[in-house]
Amino acid sequence: MENDLLAYEMDACEKGYAKIAGIDEAGRGPIAGPVVSAAVILPLSSYIEGVTDSKQLTPKKRDLLYKKIYERALSVGIGIVDPAEIERINILKASLLSMAMAVQNLSPQPDFLLVDGIFQIPYAIPQMAIPRGDCLSLSVAAASIIAKVTRDRLMEKYHYEYPEYGFDRHKGYPTREHKEAVRRFGCCPIHRKSFKGVRETL
Repeated sequence: MENDLLAYEMDACEKGYAKIAGIDEAGRGPIAGPVVSAAVILPLSSYIEGVTDSKQLTPKKRDLLYKKIYERALSVGIGIVDPAEIERINILKASLLSMAMAVQNLSPQPDFLLVDGIFQIPYAIPQMAIPRGDCLSLSVAAASIIAKVTRDRLMEKYHYEYPEYGFDRHKGYPTREHKEAVRRFGCCPIHRKSFKGVRETL
């Protein structure tokens, strides 16, 4: 399993790349809150047991791995695009922009990128898009955990500003509870006004 999750990293290493960053995002599906991306450079000698797609992990396990990743990573970068910018440029472009921002915030800069999904990002570094990369690459899986935990913590903070919506529970995703709150209270400043479940209430 360890070798499987490092296959993309080792292949890049064999091609002469030394600092390989995995990149993933969290928050494309919600109807409220930002899209958050993370970029992670791990030492190729550092396999972290339990790291996988963040969606397959419990919140407690994600928190534990989040701490381990920060302890072992050579660098971690975060990129955040707010709801207003999501509305302006659309969610796909916002996701790719947040990924590029995450890479920009890495120090040292990587020399190769492994990007979750089917799209490369707008950044002038050699890169490979990997569908389901968060299940196939250790670096991308680590980025998925950092992005998810970072975004969840932001949404928990928003809960204190807008407690009527229950952001601490659903994190902005369009649950029945969330959509009912939008119908009852209208939208708040962090809602994505063009998204289904919000636009009908305007």
